Amino acid sequence: MRASIGTLAALKLKKVKVEALPTTAYFMLGEKCQHDCAFCSQARSSHATPELLSRVTWPQIEEEAVFKALGEEPSEIRRACFQVVRTKESFAEILEKAKKLKEKAAIPLCVSYNVRDAIEAQQIFAAGADHISLPLDGAVKRVYEKVKGKNYEKFYNKLLDLAEKFPGKIGTHLIAGLGETEEEMLKVMDDLLKHRITIALFAFTPIPGTRLEKENPPDIKSYRRIQAGFYLLKKNLKSISEFTFRNGRVVSFGLTREEILEIFQDGEAFRTSGCPDCNRPYYNERPGGVMYNYPRPLTPEERERCLEELLAELEV
Repeated sequence: MRASIGTLAALKLKKVKVEALPTTAYFMLGEKCQHDCAFCSQARSSHATPELLSRVTWPQIEEEAVFKALGEEPSEIRRACFQVVRTKESFAEILEKAKKLKEKAAIPLCVSYNVRDAIEAQQIFAAGADHISLPLDGAVKRVYEKVKGKNYEKFYNKLLDLAEKFPGKIGTHLIAGLGETEEEMLKVMDDLLKHRITIALFAFTPIPGTRLEKENPPDIKSYRRIQAGFYLLKKNLKSISEFTFRNGRVVSFGLTREEILEIFQDGEAFRTSGCPDCNRPYYNERPGGVMYNYPRPLTPEERERCLEELLAELEV
């Protein structure tokens, strides 16, 4: 079992200089996935170090000590998350670790794992999880099947079925920059939100040793438009029919410049999305580099920069 380096820093189990501490304790179960997602450092064909998941380093841990610290050490940690690498032992390990965590620490647990069916999901909930995220990653069929090599319709229908059976307890991940258009991404987001599926939005991150290591991360202005559209849909401030797209790109949200400045001035739309209390510090970013998802409240300068990036190519 591994924990993110930020988790160990937040629990004061490792002295590491970090710019933002996680508010969720992140754990990785398993190594070398049975699946072969083109972007993932844990994919079957990946040559990346096993300590990596995206840009984050995950040292091996002594779980008893970490679970004990979660239960005793005053910290900003308010949730735990299991990032599960698919192996033959994955499901049994989830149930075992979830029960152990529940005994040691009274905090909510999210499990990121592609369950086979509602029976597996029910068992994970019974073991102590309050949320299960099944990673869609590729928003649309051509992207999903290219980077994941699986059947898109089968997965998407399972996601909707689970959302119906467990209302408000199912989530997914979406990665911007894999080849989808802004229009495609936002229309899928709109559908998922209508089914009460929690969405964690990521920016594609090229990792050495993966099949997509030479590809580029998304343009920040495009990412800001996706974040803004997602925020408007999630908060029921606009409907997808009010957005204007041209060649797959958002050109208008049906808002004036003044309305955009008022809605997005607090920077909330540009922060990490996903489960409550999940901030994933520097999962897609390098300190000092381009910030796709902010893990904390934005400074006035950061808010101004995000608004400039958002407005740069919009028609208002």
